[in-house]
Amino acid sequence: MPRGPERESLGRRIADHRAKLGWTQTDLAERLGISRVAVSHLETDMSTPGERTVALLAGLFKQEPHELVAGTNYPPAKADRLPLVVNRHTEAELQVALCEADLGWIERQPSLYGDQRLSEWDVALRRLAVDCDAHDLPLVEAARDRVRAALDLRSGA
Repeated sequence: MPRGPERESLGRRIADHRAKLGWTQTDLAERLGISRVAVSHLETDMSTPGERTVALLAGLFKQEPHELVAGTNYPPAKADRLPLVVNRHTEAELQVALCEADLGWIERQPSLYGDQRLSEWDVALRRLAVDCDAHDLPLVEAARDRVRAALDLRSGA
């Protein structure tokens, strides 16, 4: 009986994406809320991820679920049940992007409102640093440093 073209291993694709991000299996497991052994089983195709796990993986890899499984050995019946879109950014990434946009606006349009907005961002980023995932903390701290530098620059310090 003729076979179709060989399909790429979804597990291998997951391992490749993880490696490109410089994450260990433990790092990925923490982000997914599963064990390191479960990640190992996914990467070696010992188990097939459910739709929820594929959606979470796709978001972590900044892809849509169908992009992650396209051309792989993921079961078509499961692929049909995947969501079309997923969240690709953490709350920390979103807030830092908004902060960066405000910093750019304040640089281009200096005003008294800029001081107030910078102070608001300083408080918001301080709170976010307490609540965010440890993996996002360096991103939040770097944004907070930029906000404090902008505040210092505006105050003449």
